[in-house]
Amino acid sequence: MRAAVASRWTGLRAGLLMLAAALMTACATPVCCAPAPEKNPLEQALLEEGVSPASSALVIFRLEDEKVWASGGARIRERFTPASTSKIPHTLLALETGAVTGPGELFEWDGQKRFVDSWNEDQTFGEAFGRSTVWIYQIVVPRIGAARLTEELAAFGYGNAEIGGPESITRYWLDGPLAISATEQVEFLARLAHRTLPLSARSYEIAVPIMELDRGDGWTLYGKTGWKSVEGQTDIGWFVGWVEQSAGDAPGTYAFALNMDMPGGMEEAPKRRAAVERALRSIGALPDQGR
Repeated sequence: MRAAVASRWTGLRAGLLMLAAALMTACATPVCCAPAPEKNPLEQALLEEGVSPASSALVIFRLEDEKVWASGGARIRERFTPASTSKIPHTLLALETGAVTGPGELFEWDGQKRFVDSWNEDQTFGEAFGRSTVWIYQIVVPRIGAARLTEELAAFGYGNAEIGGPESITRYWLDGPLAISATEQVEFLARLAHRTLPLSARSYEIAVPIMELDRGDGWTLYGKTGWKSVEGQTDIGWFVGWVEQSAGDAPGTYAFALNMDMPGGMEEAPKRRAAVERALRSIGALPDQGR
């Protein structure tokens, strides 16, 4: 069953491989013979938001016709620690396994001051997703159990699906060894948006509303940001998710994933979502007026 479900997304993989081959062929074409290159709308969107296409990867995939847009060259297949974007699969698994009773389950703050003010109070599981409250997921994830985590992350096709040993159970998505590429994020999110992951209907019904970020006339945006910050390494910012659009010139469901170097740390964090939304607007996946 799981193999059959996974095979539905071979079109995405094939499309990305063809795109990569086309890019390599274009680079190998002599300048005197090459036609004037078309502007990549994703690269233009990144540049306009102050994100370098040379130090980022952005992939967008439309489910209905398997059309792929990409920026970043080989980086679209390079794996990075997912950080808080892992709250998407972790939320699904927490609900599927009963590690939490639902979005309303309350977690009492332990009184320890953390660097994000919104973490320093009692809050529900649903609120913890939106706030990226790490300490709550560090309680919930071990409840799922190492064996189930490894099995289900692999079934999801979630990167390398590696969680490390017992000492890593509360940190593997922050420090590694879990790692995933922009392409793999999009494959996973496309299956989530299409509801073909190996999950119960109940888990989808409860989890998907938690992930909603914004909506407008004929469209809904779902997603999660992430920030990988490990001492001695380049900070990596993420924004991943999907858009469901029933109006506009290009209706459809679009899965997307961006990762980008953030040498300036959290000062650059707003660029993540801004760049992706601009890119989505540039291809008609969001209305021109944006939010």
